[in-house]
Amino acid sequence: MSEDIKLTKLSTCAGCGAKVGAGVLQKLLSDLPTLRDENLLVGFDKSDDAAVYKLSEDRAIVQTLDFFPPIADDPYTFGQIAATNALSDIYAMGGEPKLALNIMCVPKSMPKEAVHEILRGGYEKCAEAGAIICGGHSIFDEEPKYGLSVTGFVDPNRMWKNCGARVGDVLILTKPIGIGVLTAAQRGELLEPETQERMISLMTTLNRNARDILSGFTVHACTDVTGFSLLGHLYEMCSGSDVSARLDTSKVSLISEALEFARIGILPEGMYRNRTYAEHAVDCGDVELAVCDLLFDPQTSGGLLVAVPKDEAERVLNALEGNVPCAQRIGTIIEQHEKAIYLV
Repeated sequence: MSEDIKLTKLSTCAGCGAKVGAGVLQKLLSDLPTLRDENLLVGFDKSDDAAVYKLSEDRAIVQTLDFFPPIADDPYTFGQIAATNALSDIYAMGGEPKLALNIMCVPKSMPKEAVHEILRGGYEKCAEAGAIICGGHSIFDEEPKYGLSVTGFVDPNRMWKNCGARVGDVLILTKPIGIGVLTAAQRGELLEPETQERMISLMTTLNRNARDILSGFTVHACTDVTGFSLLGHLYEMCSGSDVSARLDTSKVSLISEALEFARIGILPEGMYRNRTYAEHAVDCGDVELAVCDLLFDPQTSGGLLVAVPKDEAERVLNALEGNVPCAQRIGTIIEQHEKAIYLV
């Protein structure tokens, strides 16, 4: 199938790099009227990963939607990545995905076999997560796009938000950084086969294991690192929590091939949008420019970023080790200063 059609050639951008910039999004949402409901525990006011609506004292609905243009040439792989990415928002709230609806845009010229393979990839990844795709909606469009609306459940007393980080907390990340840069290199046909395989493996790895393990510990704040980059999502976490963060860049697992590409200027458009949005809140110190670029790199289906109490951090890392792509202790939460994030 991949020899018959290369999906990335049908789109002008790829994966979460296609997201509207966070700064633009804030302006678009700033004055929209919203209904008030005491059972709406999480809306879009804190830029969280999903909405949460309380049904009872121990049960709440978690709801999200995510879709994007192809980030892989193979239709089945694209379907898997898009589904994994959408499911991640439920895991980032501490929830369990249960139901999903397909969202699909396809060119009229796309072979039916390719459409079927995209859907098959999504169905199989949802099945792995224990979620049921029970319908959806599709339209014709010049560029293909695919994703899911996902509904899950969570105990409202144990749900996670992207705000709530406390001074002294340790920041832990569960996947490496650099997917956006690799995507840009892939579009230029610069990736070695083994690098491409690793990139796909990372993007199709559910954050379920991370969620399952973290559920056994105290989580003060959590988000998944996707299109707004590690620094963009950390900035939102710090802003919502009224704290700052010290990020040890030597502890962040950067994909080595992505770093080399960044050093020669192969960067996705989304990196520049993310930098424009968050750079005013970041003190980069003496950190290498290419490393900073990767920290602003838009991720697709990235890992979970969590703030946990210092006295639990080592046990959390030990539990995650070997069960997630990489368990990294990347920084600490400090008292609120002039900047939200300080790189060292």
